[in-house]
Amino acid sequence: MEIENEFGPAFTLMTAKLSPGEQIKVEPGAMVAQSNGMEMKTGMGGGGGLGGFMKSMVRSALGGESFFVNTYTAGSSGGWISMAPSAPGDIEAFDLSPGQAFFMQGGAFMASSINVETSTKFQGSKALFSREGFFFLRAEASDVPGKVFYSSYGAMKKIEVTPDKPIKIDNGHVVAFTDGLHYNVTKIKGLGSFLFGGEGFTLDFNGSGSVWIQTRNIQALATQMIPFLPTSSQ
Repeated sequence: MEIENEFGPAFTLMTAKLSPGEQIKVEPGAMVAQSNGMEMKTGMGGGGGLGGFMKSMVRSALGGESFFVNTYTAGSSGGWISMAPSAPGDIEAFDLSPGQAFFMQGGAFMASSINVETSTKFQGSKALFSREGFFFLRAEASDVPGKVFYSSYGAMKKIEVTPDKPIKIDNGHVVAFTDGLHYNVTKIKGLGSFLFGGEGFTLDFNGSGSVWIQTRNIQALATQMIPFLPTSSQ
């Protein structure tokens, strides 16, 4: 699979060029354009069977992703498909080794190779009181290496975390992180910070691995838009 990114980092468009018969999973709504001869089938995001149905329900209700995932297959001459996230932002790819886990904030997943499966991971009970999502999406390749594509709101920055260099990130700015990192959900001290300061909870990462942050927070944007929304007439 050959990948080309254009117009980044604010309005990235990703094009995947597929060999004959090659497949890619795409989140519904992410497809922008495609070549002729591409076949699409819609299936449950968590896989088939009763177990896949339950995973798809959790993925949709708690993970911030769609219940269904579209699988595109290139024809005998190959093909291409262009994708973009729903919000203005960047797209990155991560190469998964078999059995390796990769975690994404709800709504960040955009596409993956055919062998990647997704499930949900709970952030912790403290996150229930956060204004952000409290479930991560977990991606894992089955028996061969896989690739997952994820998006941000705004530009993305990669930060390396080591045992002697932990990091604290606002929950709404975490995009993704690698296996090998551990985190605690921490409330910023002081009631005023939660009510008036625009800050509430952070994820405190430690261990060894990489974490990606986004320069914008879509929940913060939604809060800024509330005063401008129309109200029902009395």
